[in-house]
Amino acid sequence: MKGRIHSFETFGTVDGPGIRFVLFMQGCALRCQFCHNPDTWDMTTGKVMTVDEVIAEIEPYLAYYRTSGGGVTFSGGEPSLQAPFLAALGRELKRRHQMHIAMDSSGFCEPSHLDSTRLLDVLDLILLDLKLVNEQKHMILTTQSNERILRMARHVTEHGTKLWIRHVVLPGITTEPDDVEALANMVASLPTVEKVELLPYHEMGKFKWKSLGLDYELDHIHPPSQEQMASIKQQLESSLNIPIIV
Repeated sequence: MKGRIHSFETFGTVDGPGIRFVLFMQGCALRCQFCHNPDTWDMTTGKVMTVDEVIAEIEPYLAYYRTSGGGVTFSGGEPSLQAPFLAALGRELKRRHQMHIAMDSSGFCEPSHLDSTRLLDVLDLILLDLKLVNEQKHMILTTQSNERILRMARHVTEHGTKLWIRHVVLPGITTEPDDVEALANMVASLPTVEKVELLPYHEMGKFKWKSLGLDYELDHIHPPSQEQMASIKQQLESSLNIPIIV
């Protein structure tokens, strides 16, 4: 069993609880206008590695992950595109080291694919990126419908998997009050959500787009102000009884 790996981070602190080994997988079907990793889109590139080779990269740091309550996070790209490999990797990490395993996902994955590959069985937590609930706006922002994403969200919560919702605050695009209300309603329908993380849009990916010869369509958008972040937080807190993290 082999996977295509874009890169990895040995001391991640923002992709799940504790200190984490973050494995960035190659490949993504979305083309989000604000993506800061467009170099992960291509499914045919990246370094080909086996399960044992990836685990060998993780093992030198096990003490840090264990003492901090951390573990391993599958990220990307969209990690679920390589679900068979990650399911095999997850089973070995559980068997050898009882690792906590999270997946940072756009949710663009058929629930049947999660079930047939048994990937869901090894995941303790999913960090789910919900961009927009309005389908037409979602298609403009990402080139894809969000119908599959919302079905995936409902499926994993029915399975009992813990969810952390991530939402990029993109001024003028994801900040409209109606869209924030729709997000709150969606989150409220998912009983295993533990918190919502509001992520301010940043411009750090621009240079990658330009280096790849891609047209960056959000040149006119700037990061949100503290006031904008606080306003979104306040609106969500008025509807949800879970932590809203900025």
